[in-house]
Amino acid sequence: HGPHGEDGTVQGLLELTGLPYVGCGVLASAVAMDKVTAKRVFRDAGIPVVPGQLVLSSQLTPTERSAVLNRLEKELSYPMFVKPSNLGSSVGVTKATNRSTLSTALDTAAQYDRRILVENAVPNAREIEVAVLGNDNVRLSLPGEIVPDREFYDYESKYGNESQSRPVIPAKLNDNVLKQIQAYAEKAF
Repeated sequence: HGPHGEDGTVQGLLELTGLPYVGCGVLASAVAMDKVTAKRVFRDAGIPVVPGQLVLSSQLTPTERSAVLNRLEKELSYPMFVKPSNLGSSVGVTKATNRSTLSTALDTAAQYDRRILVENAVPNAREIEVAVLGNDNVRLSLPGEIVPDREFYDYESKYGNESQSRPVIPAKLNDNVLKQIQAYAEKAF
C-alpha cells in the first residue's frame, strides 16, 4: 500500500520478471498514486476536478514562501487541503483555514514528497468510492460511501483504534449522480 507497492513499481518489477499479477498495470498505478498527474488526466478526459495548484518543496524557502502563499491565496480560497502528491492513506494531508495553517501544512506535506497539491475544499463533500473493473469493456462496482467520524477522512479516521468511521454500501445517491459516475467512467476509459 502506498509508495513501492501501489505506485507501479511492484507492477513494473512483476512485468520485468514475467510474473502474472492481478490489478492495475504500471501506468494506471503510477497515475492513480500521483494526485497532481491524476488531476491532469481527469481534466483532459473532461472529468471535473477541484481547483488546485502544484507547489514544489524547493519553493518553500524563506525568500520564496511569501510569493507561494500569495499565489495560493489568489488562485484558491480557504479552506484548502494540502497533500503530498505521491502518498496514500491521507498521510501528510492537512486542512488549512488561514495563511498560518497553510504555511504549516505545506511544511508537513513537504516532509513526504517534493511535489505538493493544494486544493480548494469542497463544501459538504462526501467520500464516494467506485471501483472500475475490466479493461476494454469496463464495469463499475456498486458505489460505496465512507462516513468519516471527524471533519474529513484522515489517517486516524481510517486506521485509528478509536475510529467510528463506517461504510455505507450501497451509497445513497440519486439516479442523476449515478448516471454522471457512469459517464465519467466511460470518458476516462
